[in-house]
Amino acid sequence: MALDFDIASIRDDFSILKNSYVANNNKLVYLDSAATTQKPNIVIEAINNYYSKLNSNVHRSAHYLAAMATKYFEDTRLKTAKFINAKSADNIIFTSGATESINLVANCLGRSYLKVEDEVIITEMEHHANIVPWQILRDELGIKLQVIKLKDNGELDLDNLDKLFNNKTKLLCVSAMSNALGSINPIKKLIDTAHKNNAYVLIDGSQLAVHGKVDVSELDCDFFVFSAHKLYGPTGVGVLYGKLELLEKMPPYKTGGEMIEKVTLDKSTYAEVPHKFEAGTPNISGVIGFGAALDYVNKFDWNIVNSYENDLLKYCTDKLLKIDKLKIIGTSDKKGPIISFIIEDIHANDIGSLLDESGIAVRVGHHCAMPAMEAMGVSSTLRVSFAVYNNKKDIDDFILALNKVLSIFR
Repeated sequence: MALDFDIASIRDDFSILKNSYVANNNKLVYLDSAATTQKPNIVIEAINNYYSKLNSNVHRSAHYLAAMATKYFEDTRLKTAKFINAKSADNIIFTSGATESINLVANCLGRSYLKVEDEVIITEMEHHANIVPWQILRDELGIKLQVIKLKDNGELDLDNLDKLFNNKTKLLCVSAMSNALGSINPIKKLIDTAHKNNAYVLIDGSQLAVHGKVDVSELDCDFFVFSAHKLYGPTGVGVLYGKLELLEKMPPYKTGGEMIEKVTLDKSTYAEVPHKFEAGTPNISGVIGFGAALDYVNKFDWNIVNSYENDLLKYCTDKLLKIDKLKIIGTSDKKGPIISFIIEDIHANDIGSLLDESGIAVRVGHHCAMPAMEAMGVSSTLRVSFAVYNNKKDIDDFILALNKVLSIFR
């Protein structure tokens, strides 16, 4: 572990970790970053600065406040393009989150491109946001869904990947990293296989974007989506990266102000990409806050972050495996800092509620990944997940509280 990764200083950047007292006056131990990360002070200050000093709509006024708000807003688009190594800021569309980004592609590309009997490939590990839109298109358009299955260890079964593709396959939709199991997928291999078979690829990068450097140009994916709130930014902001030639062909998703070029009572023409897909007043404060979040994460060496988070993952995994009747769900060798587990004969909700009484915040349930849960033979799990602000003391506190909870049942 590199010596310049100062965890104490990093934790100071997150006021909630110092100031938040939760159940029974316990200090917060936050182990739910896969659901949403906590926000560094720089993000909160950027949002406050916008509302207290710059509040104005963007793009459509000549006055100073509008010009400055627009500058900060569009600066974030440039930062986002650089963050994922997109060729241009025009590749970046702001949405309300990864969910809307996927729905945008499903509605705009799906309805204009897919036809009866065409096939879309998804996987058993997908978040519901990358399943349900394609099911709706299946029912409305008569397309077919093919599914890549999961192995017992939570990895995708890619042994017969080539056989899933045929001349009807138009799109592959796959998460880069499972939010429920932590498994990291070989997305470059998947993208290359899809392109070899003349299919487009949408990557759900919601989890991976916060745990590793993403290079969409090197990956050569056609679409890449993620959410700001999982990357230390505000809620209500998402990113859709798309190849320009595809975005230009796709019809608009929503209509209204900003996305138009000219409107008459007989006909309307649309603005250029990316504004064609950003109807109405956007989440200006959120996008500006996201720009601050990108400034924050860009100060880190991603190799050091990966090493640190992997160290936390191993440390916690080793401690959990010592607990009687505990089973980790998802045991791939290639995992992000997420651990899902069950404990025999005790419901996850009961454990999660009692952990909360000690100030330990974990996630329980199906994690919006019911097909993955079913494939792994469980209905729900407890999930702990880590970010740059976690340390081994968080894990020690969690394990201590977990053992106290189990002593109640046993």
